[in-house]
Amino acid sequence: MQLTSLRLLLTALLLQVTIWAAPATKAENNPTEDDKVAQELLIKASIAENERLIRAKRAQTIDQFRAELEEINLLLAKDNVWEKSYNSHVAYAQVRGDLVLLQAKIKKLEKKRKKSDEDIELLEDLKSKEKILSEQFTLLDDTQQGTSVFTALLQPEEIEEIPVLTNPIDIFTAVSFVKHLEEIYADYLKRGVELKEVTSLLKKKKELLGNLKAIHENGGYKSEYDETSHRLDKFRNAYEILEITANIYDKRIDEIEVKVNKRVQIQVYKLSKIGLIILFLFGLAFFMKTMSKKYITDNDRFYMANKIINFGNFILIVIILLFSYIENVSYLVTVLGFASAGIAIAMKDWFMSMLGWLVIVLGGSIHVGDRIRVDMDGMKYVGDVMDISLLRMTILEDITLTTYQENRRAGRIIFVPNNYVFTRMIASYSHDSLKTVWDGIDITISFDSNHKKAMHLAREIARKYSKGYTDITRKQLNKLRHKYSLKNTNVEPRVFSFIEPNGLNVSVWYLTNAYATLTLRSTISTDIIDAFNAEDDITIAYPTQQLNLTMNKKKELTPPDETEVVS
Repeated sequence: MQLTSLRLLLTALLLQVTIWAAPATKAENNPTEDDKVAQELLIKASIAENERLIRAKRAQTIDQFRAELEEINLLLAKDNVWEKSYNSHVAYAQVRGDLVLLQAKIKKLEKKRKKSDEDIELLEDLKSKEKILSEQFTLLDDTQQGTSVFTALLQPEEIEEIPVLTNPIDIFTAVSFVKHLEEIYADYLKRGVELKEVTSLLKKKKELLGNLKAIHENGGYKSEYDETSHRLDKFRNAYEILEITANIYDKRIDEIEVKVNKRVQIQVYKLSKIGLIILFLFGLAFFMKTMSKKYITDNDRFYMANKIINFGNFILIVIILLFSYIENVSYLVTVLGFASAGIAIAMKDWFMSMLGWLVIVLGGSIHVGDRIRVDMDGMKYVGDVMDISLLRMTILEDITLTTYQENRRAGRIIFVPNNYVFTRMIASYSHDSLKTVWDGIDITISFDSNHKKAMHLAREIARKYSKGYTDITRKQLNKLRHKYSLKNTNVEPRVFSFIEPNGLNVSVWYLTNAYATLTLRSTISTDIIDAFNAEDDITIAYPTQQLNLTMNKKKELTPPDETEVVS
């Protein structure tokens, strides 16, 4: 455009000179020689001025073109992956061509039979250059993929295999996969935008170089114009390929998204059905618990029924999930069959605890609420069973005679593995509705005490406070006769006497509440002490010692003579 305006300006100036010359010709039909000379000088001056203006305008236009060209070169020199790839390819081709020529020269010199010293020196120099060029070629070859200039940039990222959805967790994998595809496509489109910008800049550069080449009469800018034109063709072809590839890639991604969404819908529908079934099972379990609470008045039986309902509900849910999300159950059975030996060894304690749970639940030896004593690792724990789970029993330790005499701690939560029913001693204080136990108090009296009266007093005091528990136990034992063989069913308080080194030991035994032994023990103990102390012929014996001290008489000290001078 600038070149065209310059040519129009030159034509206008020539027309102006012609117009100026025309009136002079008409005015003077017979001009003199001086007039002709003056007229020619005037025309030459006008032409020279016009040429000066044309040169100035052309110089101004060239400077403007160069400034625009420099600005475009700066934009192209910015961090642009397409320009870098093209420059790398050009350098790769140049190094490859130089290496081929260099190898040809080396081969020609090596074939030469008689080599002069200059030839040998030249051959060594060429081989050194070949080594350097080979290293450069290897480095550049790692960045080139194929013979095309933009092979790596035009090829989009490979789409991974579509994920197979077999469970609800895979839905998150599918969503992540689709998001990853969209990011890949967006990145590829971003490459296209950058390529379009570079192509537009190269087009402007080519126009500028064409104008500069037309202005310069000596053929300047021709090589740069040809190189830019060649580069522009490469970039245009790359952009056309990128548009086609992007279109195909977009359709491929749409197809994959449709398939993935369909698989997600299948999993969501399957999960909805399973959710409804599980919800129905929870509703059924809640209904059964409500009916159990309404018709089962015994707390122990209600607790056991509640446990069975929960366990059965859990097993049903596991079976439903197992058959829903494991396509080949026989394969699972086969794997478990091969791994059963290792699993049995590794999870021996777990299996034993589960078996112990079955023994406890089905055998009915221990129930929730029972008071038991467990001997574990040299320690004894007495407490109430709060829960019997699949793997362990949970016991709340209470203040008992055991804690008073041995542990000196109470209130702890003790976890007892169910497999202890096979290897440890577990004693029940309240088995099968029997809520009382025998407790005994020992008190020693002197040998000269009325031991018969002491035994009578102890028996009466014990009978007084344990009468209620005695009647309850009698009824409970009569019920147990139908289930167990009972030899001795005497429930009255019992008193025994034993000779001890310090006196006669009176041992009184009575029935008391299994959950509150210390309370009655404390009451009976204080009453027996008071009763024995009230009798003159009963003396409580305890270990005593008599200490005899023999002291030597001290010698009398005589005061010093008063007349003696103390110095």
